[in-house]
Amino acid sequence: MTTKPLFALLFLAAPPALAQAPDAAAGYPPPQIRIVVPFTAGGGTDVITRLVATRLAETWKNTVLVDNRVGAGGVVGSQWVTTQKPDGRTFLAVASAFAVRAAIDRSVPYDATRDFSGVGQMAISPSFMVVSTSHGFGSLKELIAFAKKQPQGVFYTSAGVGSTAHLHAAAVAHLAGIKAEHAPQRGTPEAVVEAMTGRVLYAFAPGPNAIPLARAGKLQILATTSPAGARFLPGIPSLAQAGVPYEGDDWFGVFAPAATPLAIRERLSKEMARILAEPGIRERLNSLGAEAASSPPARFEAFSRDYIARTRKLADAIGIKAQ
Repeated sequence: MTTKPLFALLFLAAPPALAQAPDAAAGYPPPQIRIVVPFTAGGGTDVITRLVATRLAETWKNTVLVDNRVGAGGVVGSQWVTTQKPDGRTFLAVASAFAVRAAIDRSVPYDATRDFSGVGQMAISPSFMVVSTSHGFGSLKELIAFAKKQPQGVFYTSAGVGSTAHLHAAAVAHLAGIKAEHAPQRGTPEAVVEAMTGRVLYAFAPGPNAIPLARAGKLQILATTSPAGARFLPGIPSLAQAGVPYEGDDWFGVFAPAATPLAIRERLSKEMARILAEPGIRERLNSLGAEAASSPPARFEAFSRDYIARTRKLADAIGIKAQ
């Protein structure tokens, strides 16, 4: 009997775009734009955004600043963007963690579905379950058996409360019947180091953070949240294949402050899509365990709203709460 995964991502059809004044993007782009990354440098969102930003600056012949405004699991940078003018000079690069946090924490100081306007998606990436090579686990089943023998329970880590990695790790503990506590870190690189050194039992990380270290023999990958993960690391099973009925890709995209004109957002979205279609960019993303994935503003907004709603139901089911 096939077990249906607890969580699977669905990409939605785009609703019709709203009409916009034809001159809304006249004179665009400006000499400088800022893309805020609300997570630490070196994380998946940062790496992917910088790939796109570098090509964008070369194409538009302007300055594209990538601004890491870190704090509160992405809340600090996200909130700052809501205070900026909707003039096409400031954008927010996010991962699925942005939507996960909005789904589980009703106290965030913004409404993720009303205070931002969609620009487009950049990439998707399976997430990978990483552990220290010192454990010598041969499979996820061995990790679960080990964890169940620990009378005080075990720890897992993530990029912060409400991160996608938090959702993945908590779901695995719940479904596998592991007694586990969350030890959140400042960002994905820090969380990976905690797992790599064995200070916590496991963590989840997107391909850009997990795959290079695994190939270098510095950590072990036991499973991936998506069957697509095997395309990047042949032989690595999905969680569902390893006996834990759960799946879901991480995703990365760009928002703007609410009321940013659609014509401006469409201009940036189309340019992002063109960049993401470049063979060199696609190859670079693939080498990091990610795939280019573009979408127009309306479709990205609809996808994000649906993701938040479904994640809220999942978080309630497995008992994830804001700490």
